[in-house]
Amino acid sequence: MNRKIVYAAAVLLAILHQDFWLWGSTTLVFGFLPAGLAYHAGYTLVTALLWCFVVRYAWPEEAVRFAEGDDGSAPDGPPLDDRQERR
Repeated sequence: MNRKIVYAAAVLLAILHQDFWLWGSTTLVFGFLPAGLAYHAGYTLVTALLWCFVVRYAWPEEAVRFAEGDDGSAPDGPPLDDRQERR
């Protein structure tokens, strides 16, 4: 995932968070859930999924290298290779 795409998605989510089009709605979703609350429930799920993808595919490698030290070793253990899980 490109960083520009991540930034654009974050800006888009910030804009979509302002659901002014549902402020006066009296519609009930599933017969009991106000439309604004249902919108924010869906919005929360989309936001969580976006950040899961960001952490998985767009996490900056320089942050990982900094956390592990310059030599690629974990701060309190032996060097990690691609076959070992990071905790």
